[in-house]
Amino acid sequence: MEPVFSFLEQHLELTYIVILSIFLGVEVISRVPSVLHTPLMSGANAIHGVVIIGAIIVMGQASDENYLALILGFLAVILGTINVVGGFVVTDRMLEMFKSKKTK
Repeated sequence: MEPVFSFLEQHLELTYIVILSIFLGVEVISRVPSVLHTPLMSGANAIHGVVIIGAIIVMGQASDENYLALILGFLAVILGTINVVGGFVVTDRMLEMFKSKKTK
């Protein structure tokens, strides 16, 4: 665990920014009315698409010995993909509610 703590000590300011942005994101999302969740889901899908591309780039440029970057990049790709697919499924289901029903 030595390299992880060394990395955090070297990048302490970035670590604080990430932690504070997590708290800020939770506060902002928790105060959004339910009417706006569908448009926000579409925006979140676009953002996570960028996260996936960034994670692939980081993994491609990381050296073979940099296991931390490879593991974090892999996790970012997996979690971002799950979030994008889940977001599209939820958005599709919500939009289905507004379609007119055809009678037989």
